[in-house]
Amino acid sequence: MSLQSARPASAPVPATIERVVETVLPTRHGTFRMVGYRDSAGTEHVALARGIDDAMHGAHDAPPLVRVHSECLTGDAFGSWRCDCGEQLDAALSAIAGEGRGVVVYVRGHEGRGIGLLAKLKAYALQDQGVDTVDANTELGLPIDDRNYDQAAEILQDLGIRAVRLLSGNPAKEEALEELGIDVVERRGLPVSERTENAGYLATKRARMRHDTPPSADAWRSLLHGAVPPAPAPGEAEELTHRYGYLAAAPGRLVVGQLRQSLDGFIASRSGDAGLHEDRGDHGHLQRLRALVDAVVVGASTVLTEDCSLAVRDVPGSSPVRVVLDASARVAVGARVLADDGVPTLWVIGADAVTPDGLPSTVEVLRVRAADFAPERILAVLQARGLEKILIEGGGKTVSRFLEAGLLDRLYLTTAPVLVGDGVPGIRFTGSDALAEARTAPVRRFVFGQDICTEFNFAGVR
Repeated sequence: MSLQSARPASAPVPATIERVVETVLPTRHGTFRMVGYRDSAGTEHVALARGIDDAMHGAHDAPPLVRVHSECLTGDAFGSWRCDCGEQLDAALSAIAGEGRGVVVYVRGHEGRGIGLLAKLKAYALQDQGVDTVDANTELGLPIDDRNYDQAAEILQDLGIRAVRLLSGNPAKEEALEELGIDVVERRGLPVSERTENAGYLATKRARMRHDTPPSADAWRSLLHGAVPPAPAPGEAEELTHRYGYLAAAPGRLVVGQLRQSLDGFIASRSGDAGLHEDRGDHGHLQRLRALVDAVVVGASTVLTEDCSLAVRDVPGSSPVRVVLDASARVAVGARVLADDGVPTLWVIGADAVTPDGLPSTVEVLRVRAADFAPERILAVLQARGLEKILIEGGGKTVSRFLEAGLLDRLYLTTAPVLVGDGVPGIRFTGSDALAEARTAPVRRFVFGQDICTEFNFAGVR
């Protein structure tokens, strides 16, 4: 289905818009020049520009980064995870701010690929019943994609832009702009997370609407299969390979610790409030670690405080075996780690602990003596079951025990920009009197939003 009628690339765009107002808009990505337009149908559009002066720049300038963004109330305003629109918009503003030059053209009237907000919600209702995004539109008697880009092309030309580097994974958008006289010298996708909630939507766009498969998806698929891409594409694919290649390809046993704590070393307040973990910058990183290991280990206190599922939800990959260390069997049968969700759970309890009735078949109870809760004994039990790659996810006591025992090959210690003052401690172990004997190792650092993650490679000093 053509998005608009064919038009020679050199032909001028018919006048459909007028510039109405100009101001500035400060955002978390910096301050943008904001230009407001109205088209001949009365629909209002805006352009957010950075480093663009339409009175001065010309053909000699390098083509700027441009995102032609279709209005999406649910994604842009409400942060919906049914699509990736809001995250694409945010990533575009970030990329333009980083380069210092570019434009986001925000096109109104494109809701639901042009079918309108309420029709989009009706399509959502069909998707809730298992219909994909393409068939949902056709079942409603609506076009698959009813957008046109005349207004976007004219806005770009009004800003003096004739050639662009397009931020889009949609080849149809490139073709439409080319037909409207905008030279697309490059097109590239924006690196945003694929989530459980939008994985089917994105897969349908790639399979049935010609959208690109991002290089990072190919790189991540390779890592999930234990292969390190030899020449990953620059950007997210290269970053994923750099960060997780060792874990994907590691033979034999590998034990990775992971903990997020405040800058002053606490994982919860003194009342036990663990709200620190509700809006974590390293969420995607943690999901990827889970997807690359065979088992994820937590202590009972973490389950009681956070009621975590330990499942892989927001990145492609399978959930690892969940291992809950709970000597007194304190975890309730309704806890998410014991849920009947298809993910195997090993509930390690004391020999005399009492377990509740009604445990799902995915939960295996393993009774051990007190001595068998020692970290090295736990790893031996897991290895005997063929679980080689182990993630020790929390809490502070559990990760610290494995660290003090010298069993962690790597430790990801993420610090959140908050000072708790007094509370539940994070990493703690028996130290030494001399700082020269303090534990250290080769490190790498990663920035996840406002969080800073330090990776210690303890295997590198053995």
